[in-house]
Amino acid sequence: MVTIAVAGASLAGVQAAQVLRRQGFDGRLVVIGDEPHQPYDRPPLSKEYLTADEPDEERLKLRATADPAALDLDWRLGRAAVSLDLAGSTVVLDDGEAIAFDGLVVATGASPRRLPGQDPGAEAGDGSSAATLLELRTLDDARRLRAAIDGGATRIVVCGAGFIGAEVAASARQRGVDVTLIDAAPAPMDRVLDREAGMAVADLHRANGVDVRLGVKVTEVAAGEDRAGALVTLDDGAELAADVVVVGIGVVPNTAWLDGSGLTIDDGVVTDATTLAAERVVAAGDVARWPNQRFGGSLMRVEQWDNAIDMGGHAARRLLAELDGGQPEPFRPVPWFWSDQYDRKIQLAGVVGPHREIVQGTMDEGRFVQLYADDDGRFCGALCWNRPRQAIQARQLVADGGTLDAARERLG
Repeated sequence: MVTIAVAGASLAGVQAAQVLRRQGFDGRLVVIGDEPHQPYDRPPLSKEYLTADEPDEERLKLRATADPAALDLDWRLGRAAVSLDLAGSTVVLDDGEAIAFDGLVVATGASPRRLPGQDPGAEAGDGSSAATLLELRTLDDARRLRAAIDGGATRIVVCGAGFIGAEVAASARQRGVDVTLIDAAPAPMDRVLDREAGMAVADLHRANGVDVRLGVKVTEVAAGEDRAGALVTLDDGAELAADVVVVGIGVVPNTAWLDGSGLTIDDGVVTDATTLAAERVVAAGDVARWPNQRFGGSLMRVEQWDNAIDMGGHAARRLLAELDGGQPEPFRPVPWFWSDQYDRKIQLAGVVGPHREIVQGTMDEGRFVQLYADDDGRFCGALCWNRPRQAIQARQLVADGGTLDAARERLG
C-alpha cells in the first residue's frame, strides 16, 4: 500500500490530507502532530477566545476533522518528527518510531521567537513566585493567558506589535486590562504594513487606552517587587511593572528536525514554484518558502490562514502529480492578510509596494482603501480598513493582473 506522511497536524497539514482524500488517494495517510489536541483553528486564540464570556473550544476544531474517522487518517498526535532520511524515505518520531513513506508533506509550521535568555515556559527572573512569560501560539498558550486575565491580572506588557501582539493588546483592553505595547520597530505590524499605516494602528491602540512604546527593546524581564508580577526593563531605561508579560515578537519556521536531511533550508523549507522540495516531498504553510511567480518569482514565506489552506491543498495535488506523473502547476497565490482589532477589520490583499495612494476614505476616519503599486507602477495590492467588500475586489484585481487605473475605478 502506498503511504503518504504529513508532518504537521495544523491547518496546512490537515488541508493537505483532506485534499489528498478528495483527489482519490486511498492509501495509508499518516498525520503527525506535536500537540496532543485534535487539530484546531488558531486565529480565534488571540481574539474571541480571550474576550468571550465562556470560550467554546469545540468551535475551534477544524471542520475537516470534526469527525476524526471520516478521512481515514492514521494519527500520531502528541508526537514530533525529529529527523528525515530522504534516501531511506523515512520520518523518525520523538519516540523512535520510523515511518516509511512514498510521499511526504512537510507542514510543521512555526514557533514563537523568544526574548534573549527566555526559555519555553520560563518565569521572569529566577522566579519562585514570578509572573510567567506567556506566548500565544497554541491552545495551551491561550488557556494560560485566559486564566491569567480571569484570575485578576490587571497589567499586561505585550512585547511585539505584530499581528499577535496587537490582537492580544486589543483583546486585553476589551477585558479592561491596562496594556503596554512595546516594539523595537518604528511602527506596529512593520513587517506587513507601510510605515504610515502602521502608525494608524498605533493611533488606534492609543485611542483605546494602550500605552504604545515604539523603537525600544526589552533588555530584561525580572521578578517584580516582593516577587510578585514582573518588572520589564527597556533599553531606554524605562521600567514597567506587569502581572503578565506576553511575548509576541514573531515566529521562526520549524525546520530544526530537517537539519542534515538534504532539503534546502533558508528561513523555511525552500521549494520550487510548484511547492516541491525534493523528489516526492512537498512543503506547505508557515514552514514553506517558495518563488511566487505572480510577483516576479521572489521567495515568499507567508504566515497566514488563507495561505495555509491554499498551499496545503496545492501541495497535496503537487505530490499526487509527482507520484502519478501528472502535470505540475506553479503555486501563484495573492497573499491575503487580515486582523480584527477593536472595531476595525484590517485587510491587505496582495503585497505592499513603494507607491501608495488612498482612493477612498481617510486614515483618520478609520475607514479607507489604500492602493499600492510596485516600482514599475503596476498595481500590486490594497489595504482596506473596514472595507471588506473592497478587499475582496482588490484580491481579485491583483489575481487578474488589473491595472492601477482599473483599481482606482473599481475601489475608489
